[in-house]
Amino acid sequence: QVQLVESGGGLVQPGGSLRLSCVASGIAFSLNNMGWYRRAPGDERKLVAYITTIGGTTYPDSVKGRFTISRDNAKNTVYLQMDSLKPEDTAVYYCYAIRGFDAYWGQGTQVTVSS
Repeated sequence: QVQLVESGGGLVQPGGSLRLSCVASGIAFSLNNMGWYRRAPGDERKLVAYITTIGGTTYPDSVKGRFTISRDNAKNTVYLQMDSLKPEDTAVYYCYAIRGFDAYWGQGTQVTVSS
């Protein structure tokens, strides 16, 4: 059974930082490209960060320079370091794993940026 379990969400003030973690089980983690997506209220789910099996990364302009994705294959874990957070970063953040035609999602973790 495949599981992606996110943690690390919460309430943070504007300008603050959070680090999200996603622990994967039931997949060959090192062979999967991994990503983080988010969905704000009333909006569609959007890519936040993506990391390939060899460590290549992609970010949309909205988070470039503020968010950093990384992975630890020994721990089957992908991280999202979020700095300089803004109220518009408020959303549910989802972990994503993909290998070929097989794709999986976590259950999501809420991030709220508010004073």
